[in-house]
Amino acid sequence: MRQILQNLRTGTTELADVPAPSAGLGQVLIRTTLTLVSAGTERMLVEFARANLLEKARRQPDKLRQTLDKIRTDGFLATLDAVRGKLDQPMTLGYSNVGVVAEVGPDVAGFAVGNRVASNGKHAEIVCVPKNLCARIPDNVPDEEAVFTVLAAIGLQGIRLAKPTLGECVVVTGLGLIGLLSVQLLRAQGCRVLGIDLDPARLAAARALGARTVDVSGGEDVLAAAADFSRGRGVDAVLITAATRSNEPVAQAARMCRQRGRIVLVGVSGLQLSRPDFYEKELTFQVSCSYGPGRHDPAYEERGQDYPVGFVRWTEQRNLEAVLDLMSAGSLDLAPLITHRFPIDQASRAYEVITGAEPAIGVILQYPRRQIPGIDSSEKTIRLKPASAAGMEVARRAGAPVRIGVVGAGNYGSRVLLPAFKAAGAGFVTIASRSGVTGLHAARKSDAEESTTDASIVLARNDIDAVVIATRHDSHARYVCEALTAGKSVFVEKPLAITSKELGEIVSVHEEAVGRCPGLLLMVGFNRRFAPHVATARRLLQCIAEPKCMVMTVNASAVPQQHWTQDPHWGGRRLIGEACHFVDLLRYLADAPITDYAVRSIGRPVGGTSTDKFTLTLAFKNGSIGTVHYFANGHRSFAKERLEIFCANRVLQLENFRAMTGFGWPGFRAMRLWRQDKGQLACAQAFVEAVRHGAASPIPFDELVEVSRVCLEAAAALHE
Repeated sequence: MRQILQNLRTGTTELADVPAPSAGLGQVLIRTTLTLVSAGTERMLVEFARANLLEKARRQPDKLRQTLDKIRTDGFLATLDAVRGKLDQPMTLGYSNVGVVAEVGPDVAGFAVGNRVASNGKHAEIVCVPKNLCARIPDNVPDEEAVFTVLAAIGLQGIRLAKPTLGECVVVTGLGLIGLLSVQLLRAQGCRVLGIDLDPARLAAARALGARTVDVSGGEDVLAAAADFSRGRGVDAVLITAATRSNEPVAQAARMCRQRGRIVLVGVSGLQLSRPDFYEKELTFQVSCSYGPGRHDPAYEERGQDYPVGFVRWTEQRNLEAVLDLMSAGSLDLAPLITHRFPIDQASRAYEVITGAEPAIGVILQYPRRQIPGIDSSEKTIRLKPASAAGMEVARRAGAPVRIGVVGAGNYGSRVLLPAFKAAGAGFVTIASRSGVTGLHAARKSDAEESTTDASIVLARNDIDAVVIATRHDSHARYVCEALTAGKSVFVEKPLAITSKELGEIVSVHEEAVGRCPGLLLMVGFNRRFAPHVATARRLLQCIAEPKCMVMTVNASAVPQQHWTQDPHWGGRRLIGEACHFVDLLRYLADAPITDYAVRSIGRPVGGTSTDKFTLTLAFKNGSIGTVHYFANGHRSFAKERLEIFCANRVLQLENFRAMTGFGWPGFRAMRLWRQDKGQLACAQAFVEAVRHGAASPIPFDELVEVSRVCLEAAAALHE
């Protein structure tokens, strides 16, 4: 299928051939008929992408501060790599989609194959949308009207926050698509509307829809016009739907409002507010969040947990339905808003229009129509180059290049993990990701043969020697078991499992799989034990027989409670999902099994929340002890990871995997690197070499199970 992608690094807008997504739990797969280009939002994104690095930094001062902090802790080169990797990720454009349901995932009610729906889907021939972010289109509403649903819902949510009543006078500042839709919604609610803009065509459109207007470009006095419009009392409310970095729209809104007036920011504006303007009139100012309640709430959007209608009357989905009901009743006139129509294969022309001088309001992209809405399996895989002639026999011969299949291509996988495997000499066959876009990007960068959204293809191909799993934590155990059962060696990103039951299943499947294929390997991406500083520390410590005392301090960044890593069912929480790295590191340096542990947190988790401020103390069979201080309440300018080792009247101190200092060590004083090295490349290299030569796993299986078991038990104790 074809999809519009924006490259933030080069500024290129591309119509790419992308694997069709698959419908997961609570999701609806839609074959698109029309999408609407959001001229304001998408123009800003395209212009940002085309700006140079300096201009990008100027437009995002908060991100610039984070970058400077990272330079201080991780070094310039590591930060530069991270910034380039972030900018290299393709961005999907569009959020106003109309189409026909092609597939319904598990736990979806109210939708069936063949239904016409409006959604926040992207500019793509096939989109996958959570069930709470789409709504069925009434039979009497044509597609060209329904395609305005999402943008109208954005305006509607702003109006709901402004709480206008019949007869009130309301100003709409910015008469783009959302502004013109808001004019109609306010008029339908019995309000008098004054529209403000610079564009004569948009002002004319607003007048045709029943609004009075003020032409700022013609020198009209906005405040005088607002005073006249409100009969000298001041306007009741202002809806700002403009997109600008200027503070003037908010300042102007405050000056034109009556006592206790309301201002709602729907678009983008500078926010340097004047306290006297707001204080003297007791004005209310609020920022509207997109389509309504539920936006950016993973429980609502991703897990499909609706809000009770008695407590939250208007959610994202119910706002979409309200807009469609207005369309069905004929309360919205949308035909005059359409200024351009382009077939999807002329998408570049559409972006020339919205970023150029040609007047444009509603720009619609048209997609090929199919009689049968279903998805063919062939649409889920994109071949990027001819299949290798290596074949299964050559690939499995000792010393032959290792052929890799990948499941999952998120930010860490595509930016760090896959480049490490490529540098280690692995050849990529198939890269699978659910969305399709990230998998395609990773496949292009890794020179893979194909990209797919069907993970079963990776497991079914006989010419794949090993599978790299870089999916969300809750799927790790399942994919590990499936890959081992398919007779393939496995490299899985941490954690190995997020429940004791999953760990038990892996142990059972591993035993059976190795019994059938003795050369199979299972390895977890515990890369820190492969870092060059750690290799040196291990060598130094092996010369000392007495126990070691180790302190690992992790200055972890705070993560919101609603983030998937904090969810016990998705991420396993941070002790299991992240701190396992450091448990493995101390286990490796102690060079002895863990015999006991104790864990304490700051306070106690309440109401199912997760704690990310804890101390985990480990005891080892050889008498060594280790402590992991995992704190998410520190400052980002402080080193993210610090390891200190005390033994035999000597000390080793490792700072953020860049510099290690020895105190009292004969023959060792310091080891410094130009760039941070956490061992990802060496970790991938060790796995690839072990598979290539049929060697033992670089990390013994029993150590993987031991570390996983301790983390699972400690997490349970922490949250019980």
